[in-house]
Amino acid sequence: MMFHLLFLGFAGQALAVKHLRTTSNASSSSTAQGRLKVPSCGCQADSASWTKTTRTVPKCIFIDLGAAGGNTLENWLQDGYGPVKNCPHGGDWEAFLVEANPDFSNKLNALQRNLAGKVHSMASTAAYTCDGTTTFSIDPDVAHDHWGSSMEHSFTGSKQYTVDTVSVNKLITENTIPGDWVVLKVDIEGAEYEVIPCLAKSPSAQLVDDLYLEEHFWFPETTPAKKLALKTAREALKSKGVRVPFYFSQT
Repeated sequence: MMFHLLFLGFAGQALAVKHLRTTSNASSSSTAQGRLKVPSCGCQADSASWTKTTRTVPKCIFIDLGAAGGNTLENWLQDGYGPVKNCPHGGDWEAFLVEANPDFSNKLNALQRNLAGKVHSMASTAAYTCDGTTTFSIDPDVAHDHWGSSMEHSFTGSKQYTVDTVSVNKLITENTIPGDWVVLKVDIEGAEYEVIPCLAKSPSAQLVDDLYLEEHFWFPETTPAKKLALKTAREALKSKGVRVPFYFSQT
């Protein structure tokens, strides 16, 4: 209970936004051109080549997969994921912001400059199961800040970028220690159906305390087999001590 805090009323608000997002993305997906090319390297559960941090003093680590322009970091700093003052070592923390959409790069890089040593921008980088490259398609929904942009499917007439991918397991392994309070937020527009089952197979899963996972079950690429694999992985993570509260974001 050192850090964990959920707000009453959040679930009701989130469900209302969920309806809006499912309706909006159903419309966008109707113009999708199919699944994009993703890395073929598969799930990297662990590797002897990953360099673990030499840090010994614990702190909170906020890993934001699908960081957009940093709006979730703002929520983090306003205690939206628990009181930051309760972080170890007098409220110490770091944040890793992973976002594939290059249109957000300037905002994330500015946050890194303004909060040097605290915020690490991983702009133009897609969270995935391995290091590689992928094609990333931009959702044409300007009204909602392109919130459905994805490496899982393409949108007709939209911009597409080739971006690097980062192994989420590697990111956790190299930047956290057992004494940290690790919060992992996952809002990656369908790629969670690969990332989370891979995380469940990794020793790095035992380093995660809270997993805030948004599931994009309405995407046409989300097959029953993928839904089952994610459900199984979520339960496996819970059995390892990871808390997985209900979560749905407004972006």
